[in-house]
Amino acid sequence: MFPTIAIVGRPNVGKSSLFNRLLDKRVAIVADEPGTTRDRVTGFISKSQEKAILVDTGGISLEDGTQIDRGIRIQVNSAIQEADVLMFVVDTNSGILPIDQQIANLLRTTNKPVLLVANKADTPKRESTISEFYKLGMGTPYPVSALHRKGIGEMVDEIFRLLPNNPEYPDYPEGSVPVAIIGRPNVGKSSLINSVLGENRTLVSAIPGTTRDAIDTEFQYGDTSFVLIDTAGIRRKGHISPGIEKFSVSRALQAVERAKIAVLVVDATEYLTAQDLHVAGYVQDAYKGLVLVINKWDLAQEEELDRGEIELLIRRRLQFFPDMPIIFTSAMTGKGVMGIFDAIKAIEEERMKRITTSKVNRMLMEAISAHPPPTSGKKRLQIYYGTQAEVDPPTFVFFTNDASLVHFSYKRYLENTIRKHFGFKGTAIKTLFRSRSEESV
Repeated sequence: MFPTIAIVGRPNVGKSSLFNRLLDKRVAIVADEPGTTRDRVTGFISKSQEKAILVDTGGISLEDGTQIDRGIRIQVNSAIQEADVLMFVVDTNSGILPIDQQIANLLRTTNKPVLLVANKADTPKRESTISEFYKLGMGTPYPVSALHRKGIGEMVDEIFRLLPNNPEYPDYPEGSVPVAIIGRPNVGKSSLINSVLGENRTLVSAIPGTTRDAIDTEFQYGDTSFVLIDTAGIRRKGHISPGIEKFSVSRALQAVERAKIAVLVVDATEYLTAQDLHVAGYVQDAYKGLVLVINKWDLAQEEELDRGEIELLIRRRLQFFPDMPIIFTSAMTGKGVMGIFDAIKAIEEERMKRITTSKVNRMLMEAISAHPPPTSGKKRLQIYYGTQAEVDPPTFVFFTNDASLVHFSYKRYLENTIRKHFGFKGTAIKTLFRSRSEESV
């Protein structure tokens, strides 16, 4: 299990902006009005070889308030209970408010490490007010500006110093492929595993959410050993009840992180829902492989649904995972189930594929010739050369005159060009861009 960091504080101190800065992408909704984050938002933060789960929370209000306020307080309390380290965010612009002192008193009762973060320290005048926050009795305040990236590095160093040591992954059999079975509740994940194993190795029930934790099961198919990680169903934010189900979501995300390939199980009678797209996004963010399983196909056939139309619809909605295998199964009858493992083996081969530097650069020259990088102001992005740096996941590094000029659309264009030339079907690709000054780093 990865250690967990929870960001807490009163409304409108910049918790979500800080969360987005630490993840280096826009995940939490940020606005200049209190109470924007009404639920917890989760992502991964890393430093060197260490990794932790980062949780953003809604602003704490210690008054009864509205039903929404009470719901936020329940979610925050749950996040605090699960966390190993608490980031207590305050606002240097407004200074200490009575509610800040109340929150400090609350956090002291947890007996957990607390990092006091003084956000919005954008000017020398605001920095000069930092000493005021010693009155909270929460130790040394760390001045940062989430907006301007100021002080973030020192803060991250201190966070990881406070965290417990990352536990090692379990030792899977050499050469085995760890596979996470994920999806919304009640789509038949446990039934699918039971069908594969030919015995009831995981609890199956018609009640959604029966599986509360990740369960590892070793399985041999042909000449390949698999470790199947069954998980609780992942619901979208706003559809997750407090307490144990929230804990299950965290477990499912960790299962994806532990796996090489994820099997996303969806219900054939419901097509691909927004929740399914959300779950697939978790897999892409972790740079894993993906097999999409359309389960309960026997029920869909009774409704005379068209397989070709369903597959076309799915591929249109999951364009960020092009050419992923789509397997139609029935866990009840066992039909199509073993085809999942042929697809997993094929993706594993794709993830281990290595392309020579000469071939990468021929591809790069063709890509640039067909679509030159766009101009940003007076500067134009120049890409000098590229190379495949790693496998599992396939990782390509491109050296440029200024990596900050790389637009998301051009990055996606190069990823699509890599797939066109070299395949990598069914797996996410990682592309990194380095400025020329970073070449020796």
